[in-house]
Amino acid sequence: MADRDRAARVRGYAQALFAVAEAEGSLDAVEDELFAFAKAVQREARLRDALTDPALPAERKRAVVQDLLGERASPHTTNLIGFVIEQGRARELEKIIESLVDVAAERRQHKVAEVRSASPLSERQRRALEQALSRATGLSVEVKSVVDTSVIGGVVAVIGDEVFDGTVRTRLQQVRELLGSM
Repeated sequence: MADRDRAARVRGYAQALFAVAEAEGSLDAVEDELFAFAKAVQREARLRDALTDPALPAERKRAVVQDLLGERASPHTTNLIGFVIEQGRARELEKIIESLVDVAAERRQHKVAEVRSASPLSERQRRALEQALSRATGLSVEVKSVVDTSVIGGVVAVIGDEVFDGTVRTRLQQVRELLGSM
């Protein structure tokens, strides 16, 4: 029951954030910025620890977010993150944002592909990946990109439980296996 209540709470916050961003006319930008912020929290243990530290007051946590995002994110994004923190839901922030991305994709009748690459994708590359993944899955796919320094080259795309690994590392491993079997 607790897991179901938590999931409903997370979904409720996600829907509220979605509604605010949509009403402000900034849904696409806010969604992308929130997604990037959630991935930063996921990668950076010190940031995650600061945001979830019960001894740190909410206003200090908001200041951390403001210092980190500054001009890199819209005020809407910063305010929405601050709202979640003030509500005492910093521990659920990543899940709330993931749920918001899902809500937005559902509204657009898309599936979300998290794509990891060594460097930022250009708009042209993102569109080409969306088309290729849509053809491969038979679904309308929306790409959310994450820069991941562990990816040497190529990309890894995750859609739900399905992984498309086109990284240089994987290709080299496949060549090694092929050569080893000869």
